[in-house]
Amino acid sequence: MDFNKKEIRILSITLTSISIIFIGTGIIMSFQKPKIKTTYSLSIENRKIAESQAKTNEIIIKDLEIEINHPISMDVKDYLDGIENISNDTLKSLKLDTSLVNINQAGTYKYTITYKKKKYIGTIKIKEKELPNMTLTLKDISLKTGESLSSNPRTFIKEEITDDIYNNITLDISNVDTSTQGDYTYYIIYKGITYQGKVEVRTPGPTIISPKDQCPKDTKMDNGKCTCTDLNKIYDDKTKTCIDKPKTEENTDINQTQSTNQ
Repeated sequence: MDFNKKEIRILSITLTSISIIFIGTGIIMSFQKPKIKTTYSLSIENRKIAESQAKTNEIIIKDLEIEINHPISMDVKDYLDGIENISNDTLKSLKLDTSLVNINQAGTYKYTITYKKKKYIGTIKIKEKELPNMTLTLKDISLKTGESLSSNPRTFIKEEITDDIYNNITLDISNVDTSTQGDYTYYIIYKGITYQGKVEVRTPGPTIISPKDQCPKDTKMDNGKCTCTDLNKIYDDKTKTCIDKPKTEENTDINQTQSTNQ
């Protein structure tokens, strides 16, 4: 088939146009489809990584409350919430500081956990030990003037008390003057309850000695004086003993009379 020049030119233009359309469509498809897929894939992956990192590095510390004189843990994990969300590498990097906490004194204290130069601050409350309820019965104390008064609360309480109760009792004997005769009041305080007891201070009177005990052996009390049971002797107040009577005619006659009667 023969084509004239005009038909050949039209056919060339047509073929060229079709080629351009196919080439352009191919180029567009080759760029657009992978671009959409890649952008979507990267967006999802980056979001997962970000969420994972935020969850792993989240450090949440606790506020703790413990009883007085109770030792505190030195394991940083005991001070964290959600440790299952923290990696082992992160846990190993955490530094715990409880140096400001006084476990022997009730109060609220601060502690810190440091991670990558950032400090997280928490509190530890040291609370008083819960004491048992107990009603106390106090003794009445009697003393002589000048005697010392005990400062041990157990001396004043009738019940047996534990060391925990003993260590939390306040004894007040400031009103008692043992140098002066009189009746005094003392106080014991336990768990906010005040108990009152009495202290009696008395000055003793003179010691009364029985007349029998005042005279030594071989003597007797006669009209308030010691006399010898042996009539041949007299009682010497200086030596507190019986001595021989001085020999006189009267004494000789008395002795002879006694011998005759025998």
